[in-house]
Amino acid sequence: MIERQEYQDYVSKNAPKSPMVRTLIAAFVVGGIICCIGEGVGDVIKLIFKDMSEKDAAIWESCVMIFLGSFFTALGLYDKLGHYAGGGSIIPITGFANSVVSPAMEYNREGVFFGICAKMFVIAGPIIVFGVTVSFLIGFISYFVV
Repeated sequence: MIERQEYQDYVSKNAPKSPMVRTLIAAFVVGGIICCIGEGVGDVIKLIFKDMSEKDAAIWESCVMIFLGSFFTALGLYDKLGHYAGGGSIIPITGFANSVVSPAMEYNREGVFFGICAKMFVIAGPIIVFGVTVSFLIGFISYFVV
């Protein structure tokens, strides 16, 4: 039987080393580019629809970015971007779209109900539940503290 420290030494010697600086820079640059594209989409929407309020333009901007994330996931391009950029591709709203569309595409062959509908939120579901729960707790605490 191998001891715990022996195992940790073995893993540290044999595990591939991650190029952390390159990974961090790629995540920062790609995440920034995605956000800049989102701002550009918002600017174009405001330019085309001059009477639109800021709130409505932000809603449409989010819808367009979710569509683009879903579209590029369907083409197989967003997964390649995610492999290169890591966290820089999953933090923006396009990453959320990717986390919903990817399982839906993967389980499509199992049918609409048991495949797409049942598996669509396998990745995004826990994130949504955690986000809603933490938001509720923070709101509840701030109501009594502030």
